[in-house]
Amino acid sequence: MDKGEALQWWQTRWFVALCTLLAIVPLLWPEIPPLVDLPGHMGRYRVQLVYDQFPHLQQWYNFQWSLMGNLGVDLLIIPLSKIFGLEFAVKLIVISIPAMTVAGLLWIAREVHGRIPATALFALPLAYAFPFHFGFVNFALSMALALLAFGWWLRLARQGRLVFRAIVFVPVSCLIWVAHTFGWGVLGVLAFSAEMIRQHDLRPPSDKPWHRDLVDAWVKPAFWAGVHCISMALPALLMVAWRSGAHVGGQTADMFNWRAKILWVVQVFRDRWQLFDIASVGVLFLLLFKAVRDPNIQYSRNLGLSAGFLLAVYILLPRIVFGSAYADMRLVPFMLAIAIIAIRPKPGLSMRGAATVAILGMAFFTVRIAATTWSFALYDRSYDRELKALDHLPQGARLVSFVGETCYNEWRMTRLQHIPGLALERKLAYTNDQWSMAGGQLLTVRYQSNTPRGDIRRRFVHDPSQIVTDVQCPREYWRPIAFMLAKLPRDAFDYIWIIRPPAYDRRLEQGLIPLWREGSSALFKIDHSVDPAQPSARDLPRPKPLSATPEDEVRNSMSPDE
Repeated sequence: MDKGEALQWWQTRWFVALCTLLAIVPLLWPEIPPLVDLPGHMGRYRVQLVYDQFPHLQQWYNFQWSLMGNLGVDLLIIPLSKIFGLEFAVKLIVISIPAMTVAGLLWIAREVHGRIPATALFALPLAYAFPFHFGFVNFALSMALALLAFGWWLRLARQGRLVFRAIVFVPVSCLIWVAHTFGWGVLGVLAFSAEMIRQHDLRPPSDKPWHRDLVDAWVKPAFWAGVHCISMALPALLMVAWRSGAHVGGQTADMFNWRAKILWVVQVFRDRWQLFDIASVGVLFLLLFKAVRDPNIQYSRNLGLSAGFLLAVYILLPRIVFGSAYADMRLVPFMLAIAIIAIRPKPGLSMRGAATVAILGMAFFTVRIAATTWSFALYDRSYDRELKALDHLPQGARLVSFVGETCYNEWRMTRLQHIPGLALERKLAYTNDQWSMAGGQLLTVRYQSNTPRGDIRRRFVHDPSQIVTDVQCPREYWRPIAFMLAKLPRDAFDYIWIIRPPAYDRRLEQGLIPLWREGSSALFKIDHSVDPAQPSARDLPRPKPLSATPEDEVRNSMSPDE
């Protein structure tokens, strides 16, 4: 883009600052960011901060520090919690993620195109994509840092500071890997593709035959791009050390699940209003298609190649990696964002036309931010209602929780699936919603009880035992609420927290003393002197009718996520 022209309003620094600030608006009001997995992670953060101070936590959980590619917020929370307290520190970290994502996308666009193209504004709402709503905070933090690092990588290349870049990206790549492995991998793909184009453009004009020129044009640039990216290879050794540990678990499975991959693209904006979210995806694809057909705009070779590489990674990436589900889904918003910021005007496009596109892009960003702000405010209300139960829960309680869910993959998720984690965070109570996968995170569950029943470890101690339904969902770990209440080994717990459950026979509350109720949610104290009601045939798991939609089948075939 012609740097001799005056800056337009969407290309100025104040506008970048404005967009960065606008990105944090949805998270300003909620006390706890309403992201699905985040409350569970907050319970783990509390354990890591006070583990040595409370013997009962050591009886319930095993917490051991180790070097792994999944420690972003876990490390940041240590100094920040001492200054701001745990909950506010988590909020500050989470707020920074969409802000850094927006800033990173605009920085990349500026470095590649010379000026920020008006079309780049359409990529900004992807800072609040489905993976972020799901609460993959270490992943989202790592990806935000990767975008900023890629912008710096491009800038240093433009300035010719290649030796400095090679040196500084050794620690940069390691820090991003420690935050989450995914960010380091994506940074490597982006840096390699950008360097390959740079090396291609450095070659002198050639009159060689096409087969020999192909080697000079692409094979040699690819080789030298790999040489330049060696400075980011150290985390590969860290990865080998991590995954070869004695107690590392987790499978890698389910490649080429085309149904799931198509759904992840359609659901990239999934939040609350299905029609609105799908229409927003349509806007992005309309723009991508227009860039192919419109003679006034084009794709950058640099970012176009990056988007192509990310698409190839998305196709080849399994749905489950190292036991962590949704692996390929996480890449979708960034693959689309890179493809969108690759679009730029061809020489000769009038500023009036570009300004119109910029206004439309800013309107799209603002509307999505406004909708997300309102959605988060509504989720925050539901959090406030349910968390009143904790006012009646004593410190250090042995608590089992059951959160209602359905077998159908409703577009709007309740965001309550891991709210029991806040009982651990605020009351240091036992909670059965924690993940327990050796090598996947620092905390694993080792809850012991004097109960003679062996099924406590399998069905009632860790995620997803907190999720309950009305019937048995196909290919799912969840259990019906009636079955869980009837089979619960009550001598192993003292309190039961039921959160928006499906309907069940109140006869199963025999021996449970209600301490708090609101709607269908309730907190009970277990009276161990009263025998529980004996289960009837209708309390046993009943299969869900075979009328699941393709979307249900994809969701119900997923393993628990870290």
